[in-house]
Amino acid sequence: MPPWSTIETIMFDMDGTLLDLHFDNFFWLKMVPQCYAKIKGITNKEAITIINSKYRQVYGTLNWYCVDYWEKELQLNITKLKIEISHKILVRPNALKLLSELQLLNKKMLLVTNAHPRDFEIKARHTGISKFFYKCISSHQLNLAKENLGFWRELQKFAPYDAEHTLLFDDSVEVLQQAQREGIKYLYGIKQPDSHGPALKNSEFPLIEDFGHIIP
Repeated sequence: MPPWSTIETIMFDMDGTLLDLHFDNFFWLKMVPQCYAKIKGITNKEAITIINSKYRQVYGTLNWYCVDYWEKELQLNITKLKIEISHKILVRPNALKLLSELQLLNKKMLLVTNAHPRDFEIKARHTGISKFFYKCISSHQLNLAKENLGFWRELQKFAPYDAEHTLLFDDSVEVLQQAQREGIKYLYGIKQPDSHGPALKNSEFPLIEDFGHIIP
């Protein structure tokens, strides 16, 4: 249980934390290669090989999360394709309940995501999660991915916070490690970001299995 009484600011990641990562994994690992194979007249296997190579080239950078970059690189309408399967976007169990309870406690809540603003719009519209936060910030506004050096210091310009009294929930170990290096005290990971994927067995950070377990 996080020490809620000492925490002033609570930051939530979106994909894999508040939302089931299965939507994104399905989209990028299955739907995109299928669509790419169709427009290029190649097999799915060939498309997967090409696209995985493109993914590796920008992993860990802002372009990895950039809709504009991938629309140009793959010649696909990424936004349109995501809207077509937006019914697959799911909120993780008890996430809305936790957000509602924390809102009642007057905690300062921030949504801090690497998602591109258009991607965020689709998911916020479908789930209604944005109403719980006093600010929703995309890393594209800072021109840095959350795992990049200096992101959490730069965030202070957009939403000042006291790192000693701040908690971050994020499914990415790399993001949590960078936040730790930049002084954020309370850090929690997610045990199973994709409900159809494997659970993490070990982590240097405490892992949340169900947000219902930590409701104040």
